[in-house]
Amino acid sequence: MDTATPAVTVALHDGTSVIASSGQVDARRHGELLLPAVDRVLAEAGTKLDAVTDVVVGVGPGPYTGLRVGLVTAATFGSALSVPVHGLCTLDGLAYAAGQEGLDGPFAVATDARRKEVYWARYEDGRTRTGEPAVDRPADIAEALAGLPVVGAGAVLYPDAFPDARGPEHVAAGALAALAAERLAAGLELLPPQPLYLRRPDAQVPKNYKVVTPT
Repeated sequence: MDTATPAVTVALHDGTSVIASSGQVDARRHGELLLPAVDRVLAEAGTKLDAVTDVVVGVGPGPYTGLRVGLVTAATFGSALSVPVHGLCTLDGLAYAAGQEGLDGPFAVATDARRKEVYWARYEDGRTRTGEPAVDRPADIAEALAGLPVVGAGAVLYPDAFPDARGPEHVAAGALAALAAERLAAGLELLPPQPLYLRRPDAQVPKNYKVVTPT
């Protein structure tokens, strides 16, 4: 599952292929949409939640409010089912999907970080990221990414900075699941299910906040 972007996306993978998936784009309703999506996917696959052996969740980078919905839900499932919970970079899922659709590297992935910024990373191919994800204004990285295709909603939002925008625009849990299955089968460790924020939350305590206590 992934809620690090406006897409609320869930998939079920049997170790070989995706057997059911769901995806909706709504930046304001992550909490409302995620559990019904899990129910739909399980129903489509004709299975129960207790059949799940591993949980994979996108860890971002992403805005605080949406990202935590998926992470908390994944942790809850892991605890209730006594199964491992694995993290994957959301940008890696987009890169993997782009590679599966035929995009050869090198390229970049960019998602909307709000505040007129993008979360981004460079890739040699759909499976190989070069460097760590970052958050920047599009104009500040346009020269560094000049000539490269850029995958994701961030590229679509800022065509002046990223003229060669490519799909997919939003991450799909099926791509995350397939990538995780590949890495687990190869004996590779995945990320811990901890959020990758890259910056402070939008909501902050006011600087002049006055604590009032009873006397």
